[in-house]
Amino acid sequence: MIFDRLEKYKDEMIKLMSELIEIPAIPPEFGGKGELKKAEHLMKYLGDFDFLERFDAADDRAYGGLRPNIVAKIEGTLKKTVWVVAHLDVVPEGDTRLWRTPPFKAIINGDRIYGRGTEDNGQAIVSSLFAAKAILESGLTPKYSFGIAFVSDEECGSNFGIKHLLKQNVFKKDDLFIVSDYSSRKGEAIEIAEKSILWLKFTVYGDQLHASAPLGVNASRRAMKFILDLDEKLHNKFDAEDKIFNPPRSTFEPTKREKNVENINTIPGIDVSYMDCRILPIYSLEEVLEYIEDIRRFHEMRDGKPIEIEVVQKESSPKTLESSEIVQKLKKALKDIRGVDAKLVGIGGNTCAAVLRRAGYTNTVAWQTGDSTAHMPNEYCLIQNIFEDAKIFTTLPFEPGY
Repeated sequence: MIFDRLEKYKDEMIKLMSELIEIPAIPPEFGGKGELKKAEHLMKYLGDFDFLERFDAADDRAYGGLRPNIVAKIEGTLKKTVWVVAHLDVVPEGDTRLWRTPPFKAIINGDRIYGRGTEDNGQAIVSSLFAAKAILESGLTPKYSFGIAFVSDEECGSNFGIKHLLKQNVFKKDDLFIVSDYSSRKGEAIEIAEKSILWLKFTVYGDQLHASAPLGVNASRRAMKFILDLDEKLHNKFDAEDKIFNPPRSTFEPTKREKNVENINTIPGIDVSYMDCRILPIYSLEEVLEYIEDIRRFHEMRDGKPIEIEVVQKESSPKTLESSEIVQKLKKALKDIRGVDAKLVGIGGNTCAAVLRRAGYTNTVAWQTGDSTAHMPNEYCLIQNIFEDAKIFTTLPFEPGY
């Protein structure tokens, strides 16, 4: 009965997805105005929920001075809730020359809808909203309550999003969560773990000199030697493997480098660079930082010049147990509805799932069906995936059977 209702919503699903694409919700950190206009548009679609509320976080940089978070819930016979969490914000389009279609205009080509924010994370918003609508209009009372949470700020740290919601005590510790922000092509992969994230800034000092008379310490050369030494030693020291992740090892990647001098014939006196570290959960971030500090001290003593280290971001979270209720429910739904034998995976990225796990919400997974086009030019999602994921979401509050 519920699946029949979803079938009738297909045109509405496509319409809403198209509308969302054309409301850019880029965070202020990326030069945008935030998520408020998208949230206001979505509120028009939300109907007779047992609970519906916006929890706005103040942010003067954003349109309206607010970063919105929408929470809606249908009450079941149990007080335990199955939540689907999706995020409102999107990343910028990047180089428009790489796009075949306008990034913020919905273009439908066959079963694909193109546009920034389609897979990341518009598909989840539309799927979960219409799953809730189907449950409401079916007249059936689910065993579990069913909730949707549309949050801001996922792309820039979640301080105005899921972390803000946690402070409002919206959720209960025995609730179940699907963070619909990790994709696999058939929906066969259920994410139960995320590597710890450590972003580091290195400021390396030398002597600013004329390049024709290099009689001091070149900060650029010194920085390169330091980073290369650090890169090699970190990979050798923290070399454990966990096959649930791809790649299975911790990664330590030199990334951004700031401009030092304007002209070619000046040796820089300061060099600033960054490293993105994604570390297996078996290692503590404090252990990694202590090892980096030992290497820093060696280079500082050898060269007689300072090196400063700043932690830009530092996050870690526990793994969801394979035996957990949400894992077992989602695996069963995928097997019953799609005939898919789900596999459990870990990722190097950072989603709202890690935030929830850190806060003690242990029944948390990340899951979605998609072709992994997030952040890419020509991002798209499949119309069929919007519909099929909605099917999965509608089944989870009902037990046994669907």
